[in-house]
Amino acid sequence: MKSYKELAKSVKYFRTRNWTRLLEKDDALEFIGAGRSAFAFRIKETDLVLKVFFPEFKRIAQEEADIYKALPDHPYFPSLYDNGENYIVIDYVEGLTLFDCLAKGIPIEEDKINEIDEALKLAREQGMNPSDIHLRNIILTSDGHIKIIDVARFKQTKECTQWDDLKHAFYKFYKKKYFPKKIPVFIMNLIAALYKRNFVRLGS
Repeated sequence: MKSYKELAKSVKYFRTRNWTRLLEKDDALEFIGAGRSAFAFRIKETDLVLKVFFPEFKRIAQEEADIYKALPDHPYFPSLYDNGENYIVIDYVEGLTLFDCLAKGIPIEEDKINEIDEALKLAREQGMNPSDIHLRNIILTSDGHIKIIDVARFKQTKECTQWDDLKHAFYKFYKKKYFPKKIPVFIMNLIAALYKRNFVRLGS
């Protein structure tokens, strides 16, 4: 197999201000997703993920690598295996995001909320400020535990209440017997968009 650096270099894409289109990649890479700053690929026949960052976000590759190195060696977080100028290599996590669970109607139990709190506590004990904690970067693994990914903003200094707001919504709404456990994707996306614009506050 090619080196991780060579695999990262094989990724070709066309990018505009508003969207990015993948054009080419090595056959060893299986596309699994695209975010605002990077593509994510599973390296075939491994349990590893290669994240390739777009040029304007290369600094995030180093920042995220540094955070993974500083986080405690704990199942709550993926391990870092390699990093370069515009890429990192971490564990592939088998499971469903909390967003997927809500979309599919898979119940989220209170002990999972407690696990997330414990994971964030461990990060804070390393001097970090966990931020940007949302439904798409919390995974319920195939063995029934929690893993947090996309930790690039764990060192930002400004206060982020996103997880506190989600937790408040869990206890105020989701735990009620009458509250639906399956929520249409378009409604969750709408709530997320309104939340980002401060039109709705989950913690209120």
